[in-house]
This record gives sequence, structure tokens and C-alpha cells, in this order.
Amino acid sequence: MRIGVPSEVKVEEYRVAMTPAGVRELTDHGHEVVVQAGAGVGSGIADAEYVAQGAAIAPDAAAVFAAAEMIVKVKEPQPPEVAMLEPRHTLFAYLHLAPDAELTQGLLDSGATAVAYETITDAAGRLPLLAPMSEVAGRLATQAGAFMLGRPAGGSGVLLGGVPGVAAGKVLVIGGGIVGANAARMAVGLGADVTVLDRSIDRLRELDQIFAGTVRTGYASGLEVESRLAEADLVIGAVLVKGAKAPHVVTRAQLSLMKPRSVMVDVAIDQGGCFETSHPTTHADPVYEVDGISHYCVANMPGAVPTTSTRALTNATLPYAVRLAGGVEDALRADPGFLGGLSVRAGKLTDKAVAEDQGREWTAPEEALAAPAAARRDHSYA
Repeated sequence: MRIGVPSEVKVEEYRVAMTPAGVRELTDHGHEVVVQAGAGVGSGIADAEYVAQGAAIAPDAAAVFAAAEMIVKVKEPQPPEVAMLEPRHTLFAYLHLAPDAELTQGLLDSGATAVAYETITDAAGRLPLLAPMSEVAGRLATQAGAFMLGRPAGGSGVLLGGVPGVAAGKVLVIGGGIVGANAARMAVGLGADVTVLDRSIDRLRELDQIFAGTVRTGYASGLEVESRLAEADLVIGAVLVKGAKAPHVVTRAQLSLMKPRSVMVDVAIDQGGCFETSHPTTHADPVYEVDGISHYCVANMPGAVPTTSTRALTNATLPYAVRLAGGVEDALRADPGFLGGLSVRAGKLTDKAVAEDQGREWTAPEEALAAPAAARRDHSYA
């Protein structure tokens, strides 16, 4: 199979979907890889490094899409990329379709097969392709929040770690999954006073053991959230419902409970955001204020550290990319967890959570997979 790796075009996105090590692995399995010129520059990877491992370099995205059968990306395709998708293509990327009806419709209209990183599960029910970026985003959330608390950034002027004789800042993490645990780990490392709320008692027990008493844990009832909001300097939203829009765990009315100039970081913004007042921002303009509270809602947080993120992502996605390249239908049928990543196939929506959120018809992945993909066409490129 011929695999295409285009440059990411989302605003302030510096990651790339494949490293030279990934190219080597795919070419060793007999596949061809076409990388857009300059795709790896933001992650510190030169075109020559791809070529040395067997990749061909295409001059632009149009050439990559024309030449490839499978398109491997980081972020969801932007409108110009959706327009280049055809029924013969398999798209493998983060999609986050639930809050984006326009993208969903574009993928349906394209006729392509789309497999989402974030809804693939392993044998234990975990999300192995979401995990590495969740780790990065969780750690960045604390870093970003600590910076935004500085008075020049519009914050309250609290130093999270405090100093002798002055109390540490208080961090509230809502959601105790991978994002929340990594956010808490960074906050503890800075010396902050940290509380993690979650609705799973089992998870709270795990966190209590992991942190050995260095964080407080609590059940995320509405009353508990409200009481913790009143004392927090930094609130990190780390709520995830696989494939679906994130629930709002903090309403606009509850902002009035918070200290003036405190900071909120919404790591769930890719899935619509878990604060009612959240809307996506960019690294170039990351923060806005609502009712005196700073909101940091960058939709591609790991893109700020692409040298780390690109390598962590490829480590996780590469084994799945190799399996897809060996035959999309066979790879998905052989692994129910992998099949769970199938979002769109031949004009049919196969992600039930997205269908419910958007009020669309849903087709079981097994049924949609029976629809034949269009045949490959060969294209030349420079």
C-alpha cells in the first residue's frame, strides 16, 4: 500500500504524523511512503531523514493525497484536506467528530474510510492512541495554568508552589484519567496543593495509591465541585467520554463562586469542552476572560511541544498503521478494539456516540465494513 503523510495545516500545529522510524517500519513491510516536503520541519525532522529511510517526497498536499491510498495525519482534516479525500482513501488520524457536524458531513460526503485514533481500544478497554497525547496535554495543562496565573498574563499573581511562610496555590483537577493524573503529577511537582475529583471510586483509590497521599481525592458530585471551585486558583478540566461530546462540569453561573483572576484550563476542548464557557483557542491567542476568570482552551495543546509529541504519537500509532496498510478490512475485522476506531465508511457514520450527539443515522461498523472501498489509482508526483 502507498501511505501519504501530509503537512499539518491546523493553526499553530507543528506535529507530523510519522517519524523516519515509522517510514522505515512501513517500508520494511513492503509499503511505500510519500511525505509532503517540509512536513517534519516543525518537529525537527528534515526531508532527508525521511528519504534515508525509503520515503518519497511530494511537493504539496495535493500530490500526497493523489498518490496515496492511506492518509496518516495528526489532527482532523481541515476543509481543503476534506475536499481532497476520495472513496479510495483511508484516513487515519484524530477526528473528534462529536462537536463538529460540518467535518462529519464532509467525511460522509467524501466516501472515504476514516479511522479515529481516539476511539480505538485495547484488550483492557484502554485508549492506547489517545494516551500519549493525553499524557502530554495533562502535563502542559499545569504548565500553562501556572504561567497564566502570573499577573502579566492576567492571572491572580499566585505562585503555585508558594514559598516558605506563604501557602501554595490550590489546583483542582476534575477528571482522574490519564490527563488528570498527569496534570496532578506536574502540580505536585511544582509544590501545589492538589485535589482530584472523579466519579469512579475505584479510580480514586488508584490515584490515592499512586500519589501516596500527596493529593486529595474527592467524588465529583455537583456540590463537591462547587465547594472546591471556591478555593481553587487553577482548575483543570480533564473529563472524557469516549467518542462523545464532553459533559459540562462547570457552568457559567458557577464562575461567580471562583476567586477573581483564577484560571481554568479545558483539556476536553477537542470534544466540545467540559466548561460551559469554553470555546477553542489557538497557541497564538490562547486565553480569554469570562466573568473575571481566565480560560485557556487551546484545541491542540501537544502541538506546542512537537519534538516530544510527534515521537510519542508515532510510538503508539505505528503498529496500527502497519496493520491497516496490510489490509484495512482484515485489520479491523480481526480486532474489535481496532474496529471501534472506524468512524466513517463509504458514506455511513459508524460511531454511535457521534450519531447520538448529532442526531444522525448510525450504521454498525461490521455492516459498513462490508461496503467495498474504491480501487486505487496511480498518480505521479515530483
